[in-house]
Amino acid sequence: MTALSRVLALDPTEFAARWGREPVLTRAADLGGPDGFTDLLGPAAVDELLSRRGLRTPFLRVARQGTVLPAGRFTGGGGAGAEIADQVHDEQVMRLYADGATLVLQGLHRLWPPLIEFAGALGAELNRPLQVNAYLTPPASQGFATHYDTHDVFVLQVDGRKKWCIHPPVLPDPLEKQAWGGRADEVAATAQGEPALDVVLEPGDALYLPRGWLHSAKALGGRSLHLTVGIRGLTRYALVEELLTLAMEDPRLRATLPYGLDVADPDAIGPELAETVTALRDWLNTADPAAVAARLRERSWPSARPAPISPLAQLDFAAALTPADKIIARGGLQWQLADGPDQVTLRLTGRELQLPAYCGPAVRTALDGDAHAVGDLPLDDDADRLVLARRLLTEGLLVPAG
Repeated sequence: MTALSRVLALDPTEFAARWGREPVLTRAADLGGPDGFTDLLGPAAVDELLSRRGLRTPFLRVARQGTVLPAGRFTGGGGAGAEIADQVHDEQVMRLYADGATLVLQGLHRLWPPLIEFAGALGAELNRPLQVNAYLTPPASQGFATHYDTHDVFVLQVDGRKKWCIHPPVLPDPLEKQAWGGRADEVAATAQGEPALDVVLEPGDALYLPRGWLHSAKALGGRSLHLTVGIRGLTRYALVEELLTLAMEDPRLRATLPYGLDVADPDAIGPELAETVTALRDWLNTADPAAVAARLRERSWPSARPAPISPLAQLDFAAALTPADKIIARGGLQWQLADGPDQVTLRLTGRELQLPAYCGPAVRTALDGDAHAVGDLPLDDDADRLVLARRLLTEGLLVPAG
């Protein structure tokens, strides 16, 4: 079973046609049944996170009647030897929750092992960075008013029942800088109308919402626990931003406006605007896709972390490495290899490695996603193979296979 098939019963081709356009509801019966998401995070796991993991802000938010409470209401020092002042106090959280507050566990794709693995797999399938939050809502309560997100989400109902009201966007495809608070009146007015989808999510149900779609949710009966998987993506506007950054190379676009120009006068600005548009159009016609791709790589790659490694076990494995040992690329690793006459450059998130040119084929083999015995890497002898494999292991690019 793929990670995507855990949250969606549609054929991937059909989902691609609806991606970013309309909500998709999938019932538990078409997925893994009512217990379909309890292995990712259940009530017992929430208790452990809140009480035994030294949780700190901002990994927990607490909201009541649509207002996020100050962290000081539920955090403090951890006692002797753990005096860090923003650790979650379980008894304070319990009182707030019992009084009707919603608990939001944030960044669980970096904290909770089952969700680390799931988010890594789903992100690889979607080719998008993901974030995972959990929402624990008290009985018959609503944590947040109608709003929209600036990223797509999957809502995974884990425990309890929750009523969702979904309305079409007031602003289709909002950018991150176009949060719903700037259109609060439009959002509130639209929420008074007939919803596009009025549905109760039961345990094991999943709901896909494109960015911009308005939604509100209220627990029914007992408490409700659901996960939201936020899908972060790049937009065409990101291309525009990177093009404008690169356009600084054109001296015409760096030119100072005329001395004494009245920038508040449209008639005075008109000729300068026309000349600027002409210069920008000329420059855009020469824009290099490789330069834009490099900018987007620097922008997008840091948004997703590769799979966790075990530092001590990794170093022990590298130290005892033999030609018979098998290695594989670290899950979720982002990389590119550029060939040169004397060396190859391995581009990674936030850094580059230079290696002798003859190592290029072996690096490509080692990082191709399949498991390989070190002795099978395409180099002349085992000594070179071991040196390269150890380097890639200690750089955190390879891990033991199996």
